[in-house]
Amino acid sequence: MKKIDADATVSETLDRAHLRVVQTPQAFGFALILDAHRRAALIGRDDFTDDAALAEWAGQRVHVFEGEAGNVKLTTNEDLARAELLRASALADVRTGNGFDVHAFADGDHVMLGGIRIAHGRGVTGHSDADVVLHALVDAILGALAEGDIGQHFPPNDPQWRGASSDRFLAFACERVRARGGMIGNLDVTVVCETPRVSPHRDAMRARIAAIAGISTDRVAVKATTSEKMGFTGRSEGIVAMATAMVRLPWGGA
Repeated sequence: MKKIDADATVSETLDRAHLRVVQTPQAFGFALILDAHRRAALIGRDDFTDDAALAEWAGQRVHVFEGEAGNVKLTTNEDLARAELLRASALADVRTGNGFDVHAFADGDHVMLGGIRIAHGRGVTGHSDADVVLHALVDAILGALAEGDIGQHFPPNDPQWRGASSDRFLAFACERVRARGGMIGNLDVTVVCETPRVSPHRDAMRARIAAIAGISTDRVAVKATTSEKMGFTGRSEGIVAMATAMVRLPWGGA
């Protein structure tokens, strides 16, 4: 601990035995601290660094007790960056899961992809609203958690899920991550089909997936390709999605 002059020159090395770094929040009797604030306001004093300094000025004895090193005050952008690093280091159990889904084309006028309704000359058949992108992402997240698959949690033969919006399934999988104290690192999905064209809807899909998952859009990737006219996707008989999810969990957690 150094005391410095106005020109940033050390003028004294302080005895740390009688120095403390003080954290917030701080605790005071309400009537006491309210009176101190009112007295300071009456004379225009607003230069106190914390309530403790205000209480000292008001003539009160301020006692200290053991703090907590993990209680980091977030003031600057550097503080936020440091807190993110600490959070990431605490979530040291990094896991990856894969998901795959396929649905056949049928009569209809739209398809659901990544939570976005896309006008199309045909629809698709399958579980709920048959959104292959969200279904693949759900399985990828559940795979990373080793918590089964979408069919286990939302059986396709259960009538309550007929026509249901698949964002409910993705929200459920993401909540399973948070329930275990974890966070989603990133989500990556590839769509394979001849039609519809995915690229005009890519940004909307990324934004919708990010909103459902509660993460930033820069953590969501949506890619698309064809199968060069080969196989059932090449014959426009169906649509495929493959997904990867990276999640971080507390080491040794449940």
